[in-house]
Amino acid sequence: MDALNIAIAGCGPAGLAAALLLDAQGHQITIYDQFADPSPVGSGLMLQPTGMAVLEELGLAHEVARRGARVDGLYGEEEHGKAVLDAPYSKLGLRGAFGIGIHRASLFDVLYEAAKARSITIVSGQEITGSVIDSDGRRLNFADGTQSPHCDLLVDASGRQTVFDDPDRGALEFGALWTNIPVESSDPFNSHMLEQRYRRARQMVGVLPIGSRNGGVGPEVAMFWSLKRSQLRDWKDAPLDNWKDEVRSLWPETEVLLERITSRDQLTFASYAHRTLQPSTAERMIAIGDAWHSASPQLGQGANMALLDAWSLARGMAEGRTLREKLRLAVSWRSDHVWLYQWVTALFTPLYQSDTTWHPALRDSLLYPVSKVWPASKIQAQLMSGLFGFPLAPLGLRPPDYSALCED
Repeated sequence: MDALNIAIAGCGPAGLAAALLLDAQGHQITIYDQFADPSPVGSGLMLQPTGMAVLEELGLAHEVARRGARVDGLYGEEEHGKAVLDAPYSKLGLRGAFGIGIHRASLFDVLYEAAKARSITIVSGQEITGSVIDSDGRRLNFADGTQSPHCDLLVDASGRQTVFDDPDRGALEFGALWTNIPVESSDPFNSHMLEQRYRRARQMVGVLPIGSRNGGVGPEVAMFWSLKRSQLRDWKDAPLDNWKDEVRSLWPETEVLLERITSRDQLTFASYAHRTLQPSTAERMIAIGDAWHSASPQLGQGANMALLDAWSLARGMAEGRTLREKLRLAVSWRSDHVWLYQWVTALFTPLYQSDTTWHPALRDSLLYPVSKVWPASKIQAQLMSGLFGFPLAPLGLRPPDYSALCED
């Protein structure tokens, strides 16, 4: 099949990665985004070996690692100081493996700069409201009443709030407050760990190192606090110091970070949903990333799954004979891994975010002790890293060269 005219809805990691990969195949790419100036939404995220495998193929892994922060594992304690989560990457059995904590803006900048260097067309200020199809292909509908030119394929990479699905379907009760805070070397945090503290599963505070943004003042951490959507209004109405007292009572060492939060405007509330779009393809259309499958961020797989989806789409486009076959292949290589992580995330989320008492009791009394023993320790590391279910081999990918990523 000849080169196609492909429209991509959304200028996030999924959309930008897909654009880079498809542009390299010779397709004509146009990205549409609602923001006046394309920019990321959110705070910090974790890049796992899965996502880094795709970034390495794009030639961007080293730059991403430079801007992010090395994370050697996840560690969590319950409110009385007892360890209930200890998941080091060393248990993975992959030499030198680690995660990368990074600000969404840093990941966005790396991908966006690469897209601009390839002269990929990015049309901003276009709020997408839907799509129509006719004999000439698909067109996007915009809020101002205009339409895009016809395209041969529409890639929906617009995230959880996609207009091609009900945004409220599968909405989760718990969301999170996020903020980014500059840190100093004297601060009492392990600079290479994602650390969390839990009060049962009702409250959670976490600190993730996210490296340094271009033009930033230095290294930062992302701090997050679980909060129900129904509690957001009360949180906004109460004095900020009330919230700080709650955080401080659960994790006293966060005092040094809380002192640097002087305004409620520094905190952003993120809501989540657990749903999968079925089917993920339609005529001349495919959904990838959160537009296809969204979930709680508990396992930290969102951006990584999106990058894998983009790679799978590009591989399907290269190997399929007809457009229908190309899209079928792209979905088939990802469907098992997507299903597995949707199921596992749904199973594990209540252990860390719920009002029940038995979920955290199960976590602390049974799952944590078992996780310290092989092979459970390796399975836990595989789940954390995104490698559970062996997603890379079917896509022709392999883990990145971590020894090279450590080089300056």
